Amino acid sequence: MIVLASCASSGGGSAASHQTYSAAAFFQTTAFGMAASSGLAFSPDGRQILTSNDSSGVFNAYALSISGGAPTPLTQSTTDATFAVSYFPSDERALVSADSGGNELTHIYVRERDGTLRDLTPGENVKADFAGWRGDGGAFWVTSNERDPQVFDLYEYDAATYERRLAYQNPGMEIADISKNGRWLALVQPRTSADSNIYLVNLHARDMREPRLITEHTGNISYGVYEFTPDSSALIYGTDEHGEFNQAWRYDLASAAKTPLIQAEWDVMFVVHSPSGRYRVSAVNADASTEVTILDTQTERNVRLTGVPAGDLGGVRFNRDETRIAFTVASDTSPSDIFTAPLSTGEATRLTHALNPEIDEEMLVEATVERYPSFDGLRIPGILYRPRTASASAPVPALVLVHGGPGGQSRRGYSAMIQHLVNHGYAVFAANNRGSSGYGKTFFHMDDRRHGEVDLDDIVYARTYLQSLDWVDDNRIGIMGGSYGGYMVAAALAFRPDVFDVGINIFGVTNWQRTLNSIPPWWASFREALYDEMGDPATDAERHHRISPLFHAANIRRPLLVVQGANDPRVLQVESDELVAAVRANNVPVEYVLFPDEGHGFLRKENRVTAQEAYLRFLQQHLRSAG
Repeated sequence: MIVLASCASSGGGSAASHQTYSAAAFFQTTAFGMAASSGLAFSPDGRQILTSNDSSGVFNAYALSISGGAPTPLTQSTTDATFAVSYFPSDERALVSADSGGNELTHIYVRERDGTLRDLTPGENVKADFAGWRGDGGAFWVTSNERDPQVFDLYEYDAATYERRLAYQNPGMEIADISKNGRWLALVQPRTSADSNIYLVNLHARDMREPRLITEHTGNISYGVYEFTPDSSALIYGTDEHGEFNQAWRYDLASAAKTPLIQAEWDVMFVVHSPSGRYRVSAVNADASTEVTILDTQTERNVRLTGVPAGDLGGVRFNRDETRIAFTVASDTSPSDIFTAPLSTGEATRLTHALNPEIDEEMLVEATVERYPSFDGLRIPGILYRPRTASASAPVPALVLVHGGPGGQSRRGYSAMIQHLVNHGYAVFAANNRGSSGYGKTFFHMDDRRHGEVDLDDIVYARTYLQSLDWVDDNRIGIMGGSYGGYMVAAALAFRPDVFDVGINIFGVTNWQRTLNSIPPWWASFREALYDEMGDPATDAERHHRISPLFHAANIRRPLLVVQGANDPRVLQVESDELVAAVRANNVPVEYVLFPDEGHGFLRKENRVTAQEAYLRFLQQHLRSAG
């Protein structure tokens, strides 16, 4: 097993030896990523790796030599984030994806060998995604909602001419995977937040191509798809049928037999195979860290890598003849970097250095996983970052950080946002309130239709936990979060107005009635599951009104910073506009940062820096200086 977990830090470094850095310095860190797992990251000759990075300020696609050196840009967008998807199997053409200003309407483009880009999925309101290569390399699949904004159909594209045909008209489920021989299509139908099904479609059938249910069951059981095996003989799927956590099982396509593949004490995150199927890569979500195993199925031995720093390994890709892999490694103090290693020796070579060389990694802090009791005694996990300068004689202000979702998870790993705040003397505690993923299905469903209530109380008790630490200033504790976490910020200030001293709401929901009625059309396949968890706006409007901070903004009396993207299709700008106006009417300090060229998150480096500077400036004025 390859487990690259960071060690815990004791914190409490000397203030005299500590060095601080600007937000711009932290965001000079380069974000690296490789081509999609369903694509080809290695060039056909194995000498290049298809990657994405934001070194120019905007994500673009690059070719990275396995011999090292600066990556070669393949796209040069200055406005819209462009991500690497896949090399073509027989030449160095590449597929890339991009949306417009963060609107999430992604298109698939071919980057021709002469550098020109060709949009394969044109249309003003089209959202498309790459779905994989046919095993012979002569065609690839793309999903698109051009026929119906709420449904993604499957199209097959000829790799030489780009001519396409409709391979499958989707009745309204989620397209999960296609077998390499092009015969089998796996569909997932979310029924509720706790219950889902897998269907198979025989694409080679002449007449009847109706989806066939392969997960008939009673009660609430969740099923999902990992992948078809490379030989197209089986489907690898995940299920929580046999316990608290998601396990990997194998469904034989010929016999319909189901057999266990990977059973662990944590959720199995993914299972992928090398092109021939010889190597199986899997990972489990072990207490908010990723534990990866690369199994040689011929020898039944795990691949051992050397020369790899401590951290979480991910994104394993194989070259065509399976003699070499590329992968990423990230830790609390180091962003994801790309490595490569020959499988004959396992000796890794580092190809990138993501952390800004101006930053001394020793000035950053490693996190610890902590647990605290909530209002009912339930123990809540969280990721704690302690500033190097914090001590009982010099306690520091703190922030409770709330993840997105609902149902997300704060995990170990590098965050420029967190490290910048900790570097400037703010403790950060990323609490995984009930309803977070990664801790079993019982924990995950504890907040169903109780959002803004029991999960909010967990966050309130995170403050109680921080107050118990002698190195935290218990009079200066704020709350911060994005998306659903932004909602929790506004909810905390509106419904528990005396608990937190400040709040930072980053594109957070404020009016559930509006949000649930205006979700993007491409979410239609899991609308029922979302409504099952959050409540149907047609029948739950009273509760949605009750838990929406906007309608209770008169209660907010602590300083608030709101950050919003104008192109956000999930949390509309009006959500933040109205909250800001309502809080200002209370004569409460409120700051508003609106980005005209962002959606639900930050894709432009300059905007991340602007937002980060706003966080620190706001905290310095309203939390550190309060008293």
